[in-house]
Amino acid sequence: MRLILFVGKCLVGFLASVGLIVVALGVLAGYGWQEVRDWRTAETPVPERAVLTLDLSSGVAEQAPRSPIAGATDGGVPIHRAIGALEHAAGDDRVRAVAMRVGRGGLAMGHAQELRNALQDFRDSGKTAWAFAETLSGGGMGGGTLHAYLASAFDRVWLQPSGDVNVSGFLLESPYIADALAEIGVEPRLDQRREFKGIKDRFTAMRMPEPQRTNRRQLLQSWMDQVVAGIAQGRGLAPQQVRQLVEEGNFSAERALQAGLVDQLGYRDQMRQALRQAVGAQADDRAAMVDLLAYGAQMQRARELPEDTPQIAVVTGQGAVTLGSSQGGRLFGDVQMGSDTIAPALLEAARDDKIKAIVLRVDSPGGSYVASDTIWHAVRRAREMGTPVVVSMANIAASGGYFVAAPANRIYALPGTITGSIGVGSGKFVLTGLWDKLEINFDGVQAGRNADFWSPNHDFTEAQWQKLQTFLDQTYADFKQKVASGRDLSPEQVEQVAQGKIWSGADAQARGLVDQLGGLEAAIAGAKELAEIPAGQPVRVVERPERKDPLRRLIEGALQGRIESPAAEALGRIARGLRPLIDVIGLLQGRQAERRLESPVQVEDVR
Repeated sequence: MRLILFVGKCLVGFLASVGLIVVALGVLAGYGWQEVRDWRTAETPVPERAVLTLDLSSGVAEQAPRSPIAGATDGGVPIHRAIGALEHAAGDDRVRAVAMRVGRGGLAMGHAQELRNALQDFRDSGKTAWAFAETLSGGGMGGGTLHAYLASAFDRVWLQPSGDVNVSGFLLESPYIADALAEIGVEPRLDQRREFKGIKDRFTAMRMPEPQRTNRRQLLQSWMDQVVAGIAQGRGLAPQQVRQLVEEGNFSAERALQAGLVDQLGYRDQMRQALRQAVGAQADDRAAMVDLLAYGAQMQRARELPEDTPQIAVVTGQGAVTLGSSQGGRLFGDVQMGSDTIAPALLEAARDDKIKAIVLRVDSPGGSYVASDTIWHAVRRAREMGTPVVVSMANIAASGGYFVAAPANRIYALPGTITGSIGVGSGKFVLTGLWDKLEINFDGVQAGRNADFWSPNHDFTEAQWQKLQTFLDQTYADFKQKVASGRDLSPEQVEQVAQGKIWSGADAQARGLVDQLGGLEAAIAGAKELAEIPAGQPVRVVERPERKDPLRRLIEGALQGRIESPAAEALGRIARGLRPLIDVIGLLQGRQAERRLESPVQVEDVR
């Protein structure tokens, strides 16, 4: 076993050492590219008959990476930049249409709905929107269903003749590994509050328990109802027709055309040429095509507001809730919602007299109970200091992600946002059976009766197990009490919607967990209302914490191992492939558990 640990450590060290020079060169090259890209963005001309273009094939992201070399990576289109650009374009007489490439790349339910809303507003201004897809059969969660749902928001949908369309719905499944753990001698000693939570069952059962099955089926049914209604409205079909198409599932390009899911078969250059002609530009006038994000950045720079313009701060918490700083695109790790970043940002915004309201944007499946409580306290303190706090839920705001939202003045969610999961789980894995199989014996001494509480080499004593139950009961009661207080619900009402149950945003609103349905723009409008800012008065939306100077951020990122570049991304992919090995090494070395406010449904679990 020591050999395994030694080899694992050496392998990680080797990757870090070999990649250092490559990463440094990639960072410098990427930083230079970012500067060039910003210069080009500032100089982008907008003709009188402009068609704005956006390529979603790299996916849709909640935020642009915090690295100064974001332009050199394929981290996805920052959704709020795209929506802001569409909002500007709706009132710009020079812009006649929008053309988007869809069908590929990661797309989550909440983001799909926010983009659909923005496209509808753009079309309501009297302008046209066309979509092109090589295929509508992939692109992450929900297969092609979510991409077909997004595509239905356009006036006209083109599909490549060799492509196909998949609207077969959603699949949610999780691995249950109790037998595998027993086979290798690992005993999960976990518990949860309550039966809908599901954290324990993945390791102690081989099938999804019926309460969880019923609850998850309700979530997917809510999603399916929303998708059916959206496609029916967008494509001019009856809902029953769309349900029949879902049952059929997969369509060739010709069959999709016949079914009314697309309008025309052709290639991307043909679509762009036809759209230029449709808006009155020359068919071969490539200058008429302007990148949507470049256009939006240029309009943002050109928009001058008086110094005394009221401000609304947007604080974004994305990823697992953790103690420490927020992380975005680290070389070895995931995006994290850090309490040391989010809580101070909320309090600093509340102390700033220029900021009249705060919008906390949450896209998190939960995580540490202590970290969630730290952010919860900051939200409550901001309110007590007289600054309204509005929460905008993105794709998922469950468990700890919901915990932090509970004390806000108002909560917005998309109809498809995964939310709720009010519950808690904790415990450890006992590895004594594994050590026996490997003929390894751990022996030693301890000072303190409970020094071995979290040791994987010792099972809980009966007294320790009862102490864990007390921890779980206290944490669950605290969670429910804070939801009841923040949402003005009775304990009985909270218990009914808690128990670890997950809800769509639409179902959560019906049960009092969410106030209104809408995306970030709706939340900002709600913040203006709570701050008593007239609806027609402009506001300056500011990001908190402020992004640092690019060069300073580059240096600090390099020192902290959070660099994003093509080279870093390549090494990151290697590291992610090795994460199971790294996790096993951490487990074998005695990683401790803690009380977790964590959703049993991760966004990537839904396909």
